[in-house]
Amino acid sequence: MRHAILVFFGLIWILAGGIVRAEAPRQRAAKLDTQIHVTLDYLLYLPIDYEEKDSWPLLLFLHGAGERGDDLELVKRHGPPKLIEQGKSFPFVVVSPQCPKDSWWPSQPIELITLVDEIVAKHKIDQNRIYLTGLSMGGFGTWSLAAYAPERFAAIVPICGGGEVLSTRRLTHLPVWVFHGAKDQLVPLKRSEEMVEALKKSNSNVKFTIYPEADHDSWTATYDNPELYDWLLQQKRKPTATSGQ
Repeated sequence: MRHAILVFFGLIWILAGGIVRAEAPRQRAAKLDTQIHVTLDYLLYLPIDYEEKDSWPLLLFLHGAGERGDDLELVKRHGPPKLIEQGKSFPFVVVSPQCPKDSWWPSQPIELITLVDEIVAKHKIDQNRIYLTGLSMGGFGTWSLAAYAPERFAAIVPICGGGEVLSTRRLTHLPVWVFHGAKDQLVPLKRSEEMVEALKKSNSNVKFTIYPEADHDSWTATYDNPELYDWLLQQKRKPTATSGQ
């Protein structure tokens, strides 16, 4: 009798469970269909003889954390924007966006690629010669943006930055020139070393310049070096698995 009672209640439990499962909410298909509004302030430099050529290489420069905000004058503190203000001429269209105050470049890939698309659409840009560089936070941004859209760039120059080592798998086709100060206390040299070592293991085209006596400011000497720009101009975009070109 006891056995029959247990079986009876067991059947009730099973049936109840079946009812619960039948009434439980199920997954359903859905789709996100929306437009993203992008706002990004930037400095734009066009070469003096811009109108004399059909196309120009593009240099996208990403500043450091200290230049974030809504005052574009801050972007002129370092790198190509500083040199342009001092009167230097570049053989590139130079675009220098400003990161919002409470953000940082690695979290802005959609905004930055949208900016590149905008510049390409409105100006005479050789899409096989789009170069990416940045310092400190911009160095981190250079690594991350290149990994996000590796098919867009012909070469990258990350300065005193770092990134996710596994992301270098997406960069093996890219010429890369990395710069860092050996005495950097803010972003340790190791952050660049580990990225470079990962690229070397993949037989990538990577160069690494270490300034033995430099602290965090390894960008002034780098952007003052004419060899950097000569090297960039020698690089052209290579077809990748994702580009289909």
